[in-house]
Amino acid sequence: MDFDFTEDQESLRDAVRRWVDKGFPFERRHALAKAGGGTREVWGELADLGLTGLTVSPDHGGMGFGPVEAMVVGEELGRGLVNAPYAHGALLAPALLADAPAALQTAWLPKIADGSALVIPALQERSARYRVGHVTTRAAHSGDGWRLTGAKSVVPAGDEADAFIVAARTAGDDHSTEGIGLFLVERGADGLAVRGYPTHDGARAADLTLSATPAQMIGADGAAALSFASDLGIAAVAAEGVGLMDRFTAITVEYMNTRKQFGVPIASFQALRHRIADVKMALELGRSMSYYATLKLGEPEPQRRRALSQAKVQLGQSMRTVGQQCVQLHGGIGVTDEYVGSHYFKRLTMLEMAFGDTLHHLGEVSDRMQDTAGVFA
Repeated sequence: MDFDFTEDQESLRDAVRRWVDKGFPFERRHALAKAGGGTREVWGELADLGLTGLTVSPDHGGMGFGPVEAMVVGEELGRGLVNAPYAHGALLAPALLADAPAALQTAWLPKIADGSALVIPALQERSARYRVGHVTTRAAHSGDGWRLTGAKSVVPAGDEADAFIVAARTAGDDHSTEGIGLFLVERGADGLAVRGYPTHDGARAADLTLSATPAQMIGADGAAALSFASDLGIAAVAAEGVGLMDRFTAITVEYMNTRKQFGVPIASFQALRHRIADVKMALELGRSMSYYATLKLGEPEPQRRRALSQAKVQLGQSMRTVGQQCVQLHGGIGVTDEYVGSHYFKRLTMLEMAFGDTLHHLGEVSDRMQDTAGVFA
């Protein structure tokens, strides 16, 4: 199998890396985090690069690229600790709007592509424990439209978004995959309350409360779309995690080569060299599974879901190993807020829990491997 990137993909990588190196140094990222984690300014700069329209169809002003290009961008944004809800706003939202009525696509996809609108999926609910089919928010007919009642938790950049894609139940019980619809709710809609707050990694999130809030239906059968969006999110997390781990490892090696003890660099100590070798192995395992996740996005749902859960298990283990070992190899400075390494560690910790933590996906893999007696087919 050929894992070489095309010339266009390498050019895309170079363009994003140049912007990160020049326009998003750690000092800027740290200042944004200390100011509350606002991202709209950064979102606009990503739009200037064309990245917010990366996967949007050219018919709506986008670039029409696919999962591999999204992975390339995700790696570079992760390497630079870029503080923006890129996966949710530029990847998941266009994917969920792809099957929306033509009027909704025309109204929102061009705005996503040019960066003038930030549309964020609001899918997570309390007590769901990462289950896609657990939806308690209810949708009811109201004249020619719909009204939603319920709550959504930890919506990335929720208090900065212009609209939300909300999963709500039109029928069935709270745990059924049947009767789940997808709806678009505009910011400022009647009955919508948004409570924003900073997150542990220096970004922002919000909790939404909907009380008979007017909404436009995207699709009546949303379970399959939610399943794909979850897997797309895992692939995005994997790519970002690889970029984070790659850069954190390089920072740690540089530190080991400059920090001296007993008159010599600590990189000369055999025990520490063995530990950084373990870190590098964990990084490369994560990288290979990130590629695997991206390439499996086009598979039928049963194969895709198992593959993405496998990838998330390995990425979770790799991110934990790299984060913890690199912090320990730094010593006390590794956990100080002023040092860049602590911010990589915090972001890796957050990503380990995004779209299902390691234990959740280990269970998902287990449930899907019964016919293979523990051997992956």
